[in-house]
Amino acid sequence: QVQLEESGGGLVQPGGSLRLSCAGSGFTLDDYAIGWFRQAPGKEREAVSCISSSSDSIYYKDSVKGRFTISRDNARNTLYLQMNSLKPEDTAVYYCNALGLHGDYWGQGTQVTVSS
Repeated sequence: QVQLEESGGGLVQPGGSLRLSCAGSGFTLDDYAIGWFRQAPGKEREAVSCISSSSDSIYYKDSVKGRFTISRDNARNTLYLQMNSLKPEDTAVYYCNALGLHGDYWGQGTQVTVSS
């Protein structure tokens, strides 16, 4: 069964850090472009950061450039998002996604709340 499972979300104060993880099972992440999306209450889901299957192309949403870092560990079949200098506007449910020839898969999401 193909599955993506996010972890690492939580409540953090402004300026703090979190590291999100997304573990894949039932398929190999190597073959997929993978990324992080987020959806805040009342807003549409948006792409935060994505990385190509070969890791030679990386996208960051302008508002997270310099603060967030995406990485993948193909040996662990896991995607990461290191989030530093968090701001209240980063508050959202964060989802990981894997897109490839064999499918388009989503995790269940993990809540990130940035508040004092």
